[in-house]
Amino acid sequence: MKQDNLDKQKTAVLDESEETVHLDDAVIGRAFRGSVIALVAIVLIAGGAIWYAKRKPKPGPAKLTTLASPVSPQHATEQMPTVKFTDITAAAGINFIHNNGAYGDKLLPETMGSGVAVLDFDNDGDQDLLFVNSTYWPGKVPDGRKPTTPALYRNEGGAKFSDVTAGSGMDVSFYGMGVAAGDYDNDGRVDLLFTAVGENRLFHNEGAGKFKEVTREAGVAGTPSQWSTAAAWLDYDNDGDLDLYVGRYVKWSRGIDFEVGYKLVGIGRAYGPPMNFEGAFASFYRNEGGGRFTDVSKEAGVEIRNPSTGVPAAKTLGVAPIDLDDDGWIDLVVANDTVQNYVFHNQKNGAFKEIGAASGVAFDSYGNTRGAMGIDAARYRDGKTVGIAIGNFANEMTALYVAQDNAGLIFTDEAISEGIGPMSRLPLKFGIVFFDFDLDGRLDVLSVNGHLEEEISKIQQSQKYAQPAQLFWNTGARSGAGFALLPPERSGPDIVRPIVGRGSAFGDLDNDGDLDTVFTQTGGAPLVLRNDQGLNHHWLRLKLVGKRANRDAIGAWIRVKVGDQVIARQVMPTRSYLSQSELPVTVGLGSERQFTDLEVVWPGGQVQKVANARVDSLTVVEQAQ
Repeated sequence: MKQDNLDKQKTAVLDESEETVHLDDAVIGRAFRGSVIALVAIVLIAGGAIWYAKRKPKPGPAKLTTLASPVSPQHATEQMPTVKFTDITAAAGINFIHNNGAYGDKLLPETMGSGVAVLDFDNDGDQDLLFVNSTYWPGKVPDGRKPTTPALYRNEGGAKFSDVTAGSGMDVSFYGMGVAAGDYDNDGRVDLLFTAVGENRLFHNEGAGKFKEVTREAGVAGTPSQWSTAAAWLDYDNDGDLDLYVGRYVKWSRGIDFEVGYKLVGIGRAYGPPMNFEGAFASFYRNEGGGRFTDVSKEAGVEIRNPSTGVPAAKTLGVAPIDLDDDGWIDLVVANDTVQNYVFHNQKNGAFKEIGAASGVAFDSYGNTRGAMGIDAARYRDGKTVGIAIGNFANEMTALYVAQDNAGLIFTDEAISEGIGPMSRLPLKFGIVFFDFDLDGRLDVLSVNGHLEEEISKIQQSQKYAQPAQLFWNTGARSGAGFALLPPERSGPDIVRPIVGRGSAFGDLDNDGDLDTVFTQTGGAPLVLRNDQGLNHHWLRLKLVGKRANRDAIGAWIRVKVGDQVIARQVMPTRSYLSQSELPVTVGLGSERQFTDLEVVWPGGQVQKVANARVDSLTVVEQAQ
């Protein structure tokens, strides 16, 4: 505007000059000098105004902004239950020691195993234990030692176990990692698939405590150069028998490991992260019946390539089979280490579509990948909302992806707002499960932790090789602040004793209605923990037997209405890290002595009402024909 005024004044001066050309030079000179003075004055005023508006204030003293870590909402400790877990490993007769074969060369598989299964292999109603073992590397068996094998323990009742490995058929040595338990031929006996460094092993349950290796006949061995990790039995095509998913970690060999040559300052050669290893394809085997499987990995859509390099992209350590969108077809959520997680959505035509990025599960909230280890998925809130818990590397929070819509295919990581994130950041998380430890009807979260490197504390004072587990109690909050870390005075000291934790599983080992738990250590003894809660809470325990569906009813949903609350639980042993939990489903009822409605949604969609279930007792439910 000021410039417009200047232009107008200039125009006025010119006009005036033209009108007074007949005046003498003196008049013209006076007029011109007056105009110039006016113009100078206006310019000075305008310039001063502009300078004043744009001037920079004198900087004040420097201020440092304090950055605070996310803080979990506080919960009054008097609201938390007191549930003591007691170490009964020795008293139960468990003397297994995991052998990782380490001899000093720091080979990556040595620090990654192994798993455990809680299962009833002899159908006597007691939950037995199976520990996956690794073994010595070729040419490195110490004098006087024999190669090690998996260990099978039969529950004699009351959580007293006998080692029945010898003569079982599973007393064979291989470098084992994980296990998947499922009755793939529907004969009423649970069979076992072991993943391994090298070829996998499938053992058919012959009954009477005997197993027969049938890997070659079944066609599920893989190749000697593969390193398989997470595995799951599931009926992806709803044809009534169990198919098999096998995840793999990285392309590995001793030579490749030394080429990578990972070292830590001040320590030397160390166990390294997988970033410098090429990924590996998963395998998917369709059950053709008669004990035979067909590799349909490409057709099923589980072979994912790096879009830039074309090489296999997955670095899988965990898998969670779950029907995410409640359409009657089971999906797969895959935890990958240092690369994006996958969500395989079942297309109902024999194939999956990978939608990890679109669903929000592939990355963290900032679009970064994390070191994902174990995984579990459940409808943990209001009987509808799916939550996916993933245990991540040290200094990375546990992820809790929560479904944002009824379709169950859009997720947001709510670990911070739900109270799990901040307290879980420091440890290196492996086995993770949802389970209702206090039988109040709400699923809690248990994380088993331990570092990779024995001497990590020399370079990171905040880290220890052995680390305590973390038990997060579900507070029941409807929105936010859903979990609170249970302190040792509420859980007892045994469950938080530092161990080099890896796999974990749960089950009612002593048939008292509550859920006990088992942890594994790499290169060490397991930890068997009896749940000694005395809250007088009630419960339902259900074992499903499929007829048209697979006999184990894997993938079925149990829905119980208690008052105005609906509790949903999936029949799914595949949980945690390289491990399997028990097949029967326990539903906590809290102080309620009765329920108003109970139904089973079988794989394939059949809905069956159950009227004869007994509170505080086991009920066997057979599928209606």
